[in-house]
Amino acid sequence: MTVRNPRTGDIVSEVAVADSATCLDAVKRARAAFSDWSRTPAAERAKALHDAAADVRDAAGELAALNESETGKLIDDARGGVEAGVGTLVQYAELGPLHRGRTLQGGCSATDLMLPQPRGVAAVLTPWNDPVAVAAGLLGAALVTGNTVVHKPSERCPRTGRRFAELIAQHLPDGVLEILDGDGSVGEQLAAAPDVDVVAHVGSSRTGHEIAKTCAERGAKAILENGGNDALIVDEGLDPSWAAGQAALGAFANAGQICVSVERIFVVDTIADAFTSALVDEARVWAARIGPLVDERQLDVVHRHVTDAVECGARVLVGGARTDGHGAFYPPTVLTDCTPQMLVFQEETFGPLAPVRTVPDFETALAEANDDSYGLAATVLTPNMAHAQEAWRTLTVGTVKINAVFGGAPGGSAEPRRASGMGFGYGPELLDEMTAMKVVHWSPPGG
Repeated sequence: MTVRNPRTGDIVSEVAVADSATCLDAVKRARAAFSDWSRTPAAERAKALHDAAADVRDAAGELAALNESETGKLIDDARGGVEAGVGTLVQYAELGPLHRGRTLQGGCSATDLMLPQPRGVAAVLTPWNDPVAVAAGLLGAALVTGNTVVHKPSERCPRTGRRFAELIAQHLPDGVLEILDGDGSVGEQLAAAPDVDVVAHVGSSRTGHEIAKTCAERGAKAILENGGNDALIVDEGLDPSWAAGQAALGAFANAGQICVSVERIFVVDTIADAFTSALVDEARVWAARIGPLVDERQLDVVHRHVTDAVECGARVLVGGARTDGHGAFYPPTVLTDCTPQMLVFQEETFGPLAPVRTVPDFETALAEANDDSYGLAATVLTPNMAHAQEAWRTLTVGTVKINAVFGGAPGGSAEPRRASGMGFGYGPELLDEMTAMKVVHWSPPGG
């Protein structure tokens, strides 16, 4: 695999793809290590995570620089991702020993228990858009509950992913955390490996769908957080400049390459003109703030979606053209007169686009936002309490945000719907996903 710096096009790494024998050996080592690691006291597993978190914190500058060179992520954002990853490792180190079962009320001479046990070997396949923060959650939850792990970071940031995992692995017994370099073929082999008991994947819906089928065929557990086509609804009665600021943040932060980026904007017609004008102003400001897309392949996807929208009748108010010179840069782009049939409304673009559709009222916005094959998240900007209540009850997504495109209390966890995946991919509930509940009934002889 050749990885190029998306700012300059220069080669930053060339990494060999693990072959079938290497994948099989990694799974075998993880399986061999499982018995001892699963019997290691939870407090000792937690201490290993605490120690690893300290090393990751010390290496924040190194990891951020690797991330910047491989994905183009702004250095401050990259460092923020590392800091978030450290916090996540600490969170699971604290939660792991507290993860518990329950007692049941059976006969007075019997003991009845429900106990969570580790599932076995977990294949963890992580993305490039926030490689440390996302991997920290899946690796931390899997390890602290007693699973062993084979980890494949994204092929778009192999050095970042490997270095992060190495910092954790050095605190663990041999075989507990194996690391593989590779592309989708390696992930495919791991998902199909008979000794892999759970596959945790964050990435595209197409890949997630294939993983779900493979796991279903052999009875393995799948935890999937996949693509999203997140809607933003802008209700009447708002300050249009404030609403535009929220829309721009959701659409343009990290060049639109966030799992819960704003992908579709529905604005009620009474505020549409003022909102759209303010959004154009925001896009011009954001033009000086964003970095490149991850690579030329993603640049092609974004421009193809813009071209399709224009051919189908959309208007480009700002942006909409590739940036001259080197690098995978694409400017913040605002499209109006969008329709649900356009690719920018049908598919996840994952780029700095703000496609706007004007609708007659809030009810129409809600109905059209729900008419989608994905189900990751949505945002509603409204001063109307009744509209807010109706929105969170009605929107068929895992996360609904009212009057803020980002944010949320610690410990929150949601299940994506439909093409966006299945299972809890973060939060305390991820500990439940990484374990299987066993019921024990214990009676005295002859009782």
